[in-house]
Amino acid sequence: MSGGGSKRHQDVIATKAAGGELTKEELRGLVAAIADGTLDDVQLGAFLMAVFIQGMTTRETVDLTVAMTQSGDVMTWPEGWVVGDKHSTGGVGDKVSLPLTPALAACGLKVPMISGRGLGHTGGTLDKLESINGMNACLTVQELQEALRAVGCVITGQTRSVVPADKRMYAARDITNTVSSTPLIVYMNYPIGTDVWSMLDMNYPIGTDVWSMLDMNYPIGRAIGNALEVAEAVECLNGRGPDDLRQLVVALGGELLRSAGLCSSASEGKEKIAKTLSDGSALGKFRDMLQIQGVSAETASAVCSGDPAALPAAPYTTHVLAEASGVVTGQDALAVAEVSVALGAGRTSAGDAIRYDVGITLDKVVGETVKPGDVWATVHHGEPAVPPHLLQKLREALTVDTSSSTAFTPPPRVVNVI
Repeated sequence: MSGGGSKRHQDVIATKAAGGELTKEELRGLVAAIADGTLDDVQLGAFLMAVFIQGMTTRETVDLTVAMTQSGDVMTWPEGWVVGDKHSTGGVGDKVSLPLTPALAACGLKVPMISGRGLGHTGGTLDKLESINGMNACLTVQELQEALRAVGCVITGQTRSVVPADKRMYAARDITNTVSSTPLIVYMNYPIGTDVWSMLDMNYPIGTDVWSMLDMNYPIGRAIGNALEVAEAVECLNGRGPDDLRQLVVALGGELLRSAGLCSSASEGKEKIAKTLSDGSALGKFRDMLQIQGVSAETASAVCSGDPAALPAAPYTTHVLAEASGVVTGQDALAVAEVSVALGAGRTSAGDAIRYDVGITLDKVVGETVKPGDVWATVHHGEPAVPPHLLQKLREALTVDTSSSTAFTPPPRVVNVI
């Protein structure tokens, strides 16, 4: 392209590629071009990589964030509504949004969760939900608002009119391997990973609360993969499931209720969230949310009751065995996720079809004991055999302390609250 507008965008990209600082006006112009499509995919990829390599100042990051949030329509809510949301940079086995969203709604918070699809090695909340037959995760603004009025919560993808620039950037970050770039994360309530302090620098100037730092060195829960994670989230909503998943839902939910003014302290908020998981009110909200987003009443009830036939299941399973005696002290989350993606649970390029039925379940997790021959992971796969290099990668993902045979309770997931 050789038009004047295109050349200007090229100059802006070149400035950042050379390590220069972009002005507010330059960032606004670039974001507008991303939103309306006049910045083509090649230029967008070049901009993302320039930011990934050179980084951004706090001022640039704030200006980029504001420009992106103003790149389309801004939703408004009826007076009296208390509205909140959580968002994460992503994590392996991170299905927290699925039980947390209805739990918050059961406590009176309106939760319009705008979520995304798989990013790099992390799974996408929308991909997980779409493993449920009939689920519509692409609501219009009107449908979103109607769902909030009727149920109190919704999990949907970005619309064409709300933050349209982020929709393009979200997909492009995945295929350009720039997911981990802090300035390219638009908004965050619960930052997960190593860039927490950078996220704090960004959010305070624009008035956004950022609280929780989480330990994500090993997967959340025991399930990695779309339908597998939905099933585990439903277990949590039924008052069961992995302790660390419940711990996260309760801790993050309690903080959000406190921040929203629906309780006087985080501890009170945690009690409220825990009660919704125990008394079935969060599960009821989840069922209602599924139905208002297109799932039949029969399917929604089957999913919520834990019926295995309600979700896709892989035709083959393969066990991965422990080779030493001791206690599990580590599981390489990245390696496990990369195997899951290779099985088809994630994407390697935008537009890739994914499988909802494949993934990995962890039969042993950090803190538990193993001995040779114990099944520590089960691979759910669509082809008759798992490639040997993937099985070897899983074997190498397990760390066992052979000097100990005493099980222990892993440290809390929530490392700090700021």
